[in-house]
Amino acid sequence: MAQQQNLMDQKKLCCSICLDLLRDPVTIPCGHSYCMHCVRSHWDEEDQKKVYSCPQCRKTVSPRPVLVKNTMLADLVEELKKTGPQAVSADHCYAEAGDVACDFCTGRKLKALKSCLQCLVSYCEEHLQPHYDSPAFGKHKLVDPSKKLQENICTRHGEVKKIFCRTDDQCICVLCSMDEHKYHNTVLALTERTERQGELGTNRPKIQQRIRGREKDVGVLQERLEAINRSADKAVKYSDKIFTQLLRLIKNRSSDVKQQIRAQQKTEVSLAKELKEKLDAEITELRRTDTVLEHLSHTEDHTQFLQNYPSLSCLSKSAASSSINICPLQYFEDVMVVVSDVRDKVQDTLSDAWIKISQAVRPADVLQPRAEPKTRAEFLQYSCETTLDPSTANTCLLVSEGDRKATVTSEKQAYPGHPDRFTDMFQVLSRDSLSGRHYWEVERGRFEVSVAVVYKDISRTGYESGFGNDDKSWALECFNNSYQFRHNSTSTLISGPQSSVIGVYLDYSAGTLCFYNVSGNMTLLHRVQTTFTQPLHQGLGVFATDSQGSAAELCKLRQK
Repeated sequence: MAQQQNLMDQKKLCCSICLDLLRDPVTIPCGHSYCMHCVRSHWDEEDQKKVYSCPQCRKTVSPRPVLVKNTMLADLVEELKKTGPQAVSADHCYAEAGDVACDFCTGRKLKALKSCLQCLVSYCEEHLQPHYDSPAFGKHKLVDPSKKLQENICTRHGEVKKIFCRTDDQCICVLCSMDEHKYHNTVLALTERTERQGELGTNRPKIQQRIRGREKDVGVLQERLEAINRSADKAVKYSDKIFTQLLRLIKNRSSDVKQQIRAQQKTEVSLAKELKEKLDAEITELRRTDTVLEHLSHTEDHTQFLQNYPSLSCLSKSAASSSINICPLQYFEDVMVVVSDVRDKVQDTLSDAWIKISQAVRPADVLQPRAEPKTRAEFLQYSCETTLDPSTANTCLLVSEGDRKATVTSEKQAYPGHPDRFTDMFQVLSRDSLSGRHYWEVERGRFEVSVAVVYKDISRTGYESGFGNDDKSWALECFNNSYQFRHNSTSTLISGPQSSVIGVYLDYSAGTLCFYNVSGNMTLLHRVQTTFTQPLHQGLGVFATDSQGSAAELCKLRQK
């Protein structure tokens, strides 16, 4: 209990700057106590501001207070040193490998407690005491133990480096400043430190801002990595499910084919055996008749021959008429041909699907942005052949040309009712959604059209259903002499060369959407950088005109 009390007393009598027992304790105006040397060093750094603060409570005073030793605290510290427990054993005070040793100790050296920048020497607790006791060392700068003190000595003159040469950006001694650095721009090292300390104060907020920015980037990167892992796991699980279903379907069909073949085989074999038994019986009867006829042919009794011959003659005629012609069975070979044809079709389908899967499973450039295509040939590597969904088309739009073209008509189309149909805007969406990297082109006539990418849950009625009128669609409106980009009811006028073909490049994961004039070179009309949160659909909008026939069409592209 007494030992615990001593530890508590020792903690109360420690300097909050050096965390050691108070040496030459002084009490400043706010009431806190420190080592005289520690608070002097602290205030030395505040000399330029002429306002001096308490390291603990931050209260300020001016002018600089005169420090007087607090004898009562000094006596308490001395008493505690005599009665207090030793925090560490004596062995732990000796310098080990990697420690800074006291330069004054002889024999086995103790650990250095402080290093003096004026003396360029490191001291243990015992040899450091004069720096606290003697006024001669009052202005010496004590720092944490350092092994690099000798770097402060000029290797040529053996003097302390107190000068900084701005010309050569290095610390030098006084003799160096009068020698090879004589005509250089030199200042006191303290002056240079003060200026750079000011720069440090200015630069640190910038660095901290960059740190926050990088931490934010790391957070985004972490979210992207997690999203990649989730998406990959989901895709693997789904593909396993689909291929398992395909294998099960193929296995079931194989079993069905096998059962049908075996069932037909059993039927045909039964018929063949039955026929064979009849034929064997007929052959046996014919052989018996042949033997009788042969025996009859050798009889010399004419009366006997004539009496027996009529019945045998009828039997031979009846037997001759009962012979059966057997046609060979060929349809099992036909099954083999059909199965081989199925295999070839499935193989072709899987080959085509594998190409699409390989294009869809592209490397995720997480650590750096992916290079965008430059030439049309490079864009065509990401070409996608999609079709329009008639169930989304306004009834005044005719969807034709293999569901790739939308044309304004004077008469409403007899489309069936559907909740996805645009009712107020002459618009239509693609059937398939887009994710990954894709490129497509839209051909328009001389009339105005809208080329867009859209979330599927966009409104189908009213103002918000128009492409670009909400935050769920991004649209390039193509007029006769200009372009306009619209998103979330905000319009941006775009000047650029007119073209009958507009190219659209989408990099979903990078959040990049670009519109191009395809005539001649690929001319960028507008670029969008955002974050997509849902799968996108292509959108075509055709503005109503006095004349009918306004149209827009998804072009057929040939991949290079």
